[in-house]
Amino acid sequence: METKWLEDFVSLAETRSFSRSAQLRHVTQPAFSRRIQALEAWAGIDLVDRSSYPTRLTSAGQTLLPQALEILGSLQAARNLMRGHQTSSQDMIEFAVPHSLAFTFFPHWVMELRQRFGAFKSRLVGMNVHDAVMQLTEGSCDLLLAYHHASQPLQLNPQRHEHLCLGTETLAPYARAGSDGEPLFRLPGRQNDRVPYLGYASGAYLGRMVDLLLKQSSDALYLEPIYETDMAEGLKAMALEGHGLAFLPASSVRKEVSVRRLVPAGPRQAQQAFEVTIEVRLYRERPEVSRHNKPAAQALWDFLKLDLQRRQTTPSG
Repeated sequence: METKWLEDFVSLAETRSFSRSAQLRHVTQPAFSRRIQALEAWAGIDLVDRSSYPTRLTSAGQTLLPQALEILGSLQAARNLMRGHQTSSQDMIEFAVPHSLAFTFFPHWVMELRQRFGAFKSRLVGMNVHDAVMQLTEGSCDLLLAYHHASQPLQLNPQRHEHLCLGTETLAPYARAGSDGEPLFRLPGRQNDRVPYLGYASGAYLGRMVDLLLKQSSDALYLEPIYETDMAEGLKAMALEGHGLAFLPASSVRKEVSVRRLVPAGPRQAQQAFEVTIEVRLYRERPEVSRHNKPAAQALWDFLKLDLQRRQTTPSG
């Protein structure tokens, strides 16, 4: 039995919706359903009444719910106790970072930060968005680096967590360049010549941003989905091989665009119509409620906060 099955079960009990819980857990609905089924197989009994709407728990599910909450709470308490023994790593700043930022934004940001702030020790744990958020809410990391857009806010309590805006990222369509320097594929496509589309798996944060972009398009789009993954780097690799068009963060394709291996693939006269700007934020637990305050993490936060204030008060130009 996996703890994430219990976390899924608790989420479903709260939302009473498979689709909503799948979204909050950042997995596809079929994958979420399979995990609930796996928990039921382990328990040997149905825990969810699927004949009702909204979804409700069976009597067995209602019995399990308080037990699941107690188990998850005990595991978290045990983890916090173990973290108390990590005295040797008090100078190590632990970051939880979604894969897309771990491969692109984070390395460049840390290198630039070392030049201004100075050397510091860091440990990065790359994972999906939901698990990265859980790392912060469970007190298992010092800082969370994540995307933010008003249409897709993270499920974090502002009374308990605070953030700094580190910058912005642009998500836009790219494709491999042909011998003439033009993209092999370009939006919006044609009915008899659809664009092979490399997309994010359902539930991926960037995938939801792309879906928003496509739904807002005033023009008909002719896309032929041929591949999907939840990692931007996987889509970039497929695009570089010429398999199709993919929406990618600008930071992930900086080198490839500079040497024209990948080129923007939006409509010729309306490239920006298929671009969206996303904030890159750094989150932490507020000091007054934090379960562990590392001096190194506090010093870095103070530096970044002061640096941001200076930039906001310094006249541009």
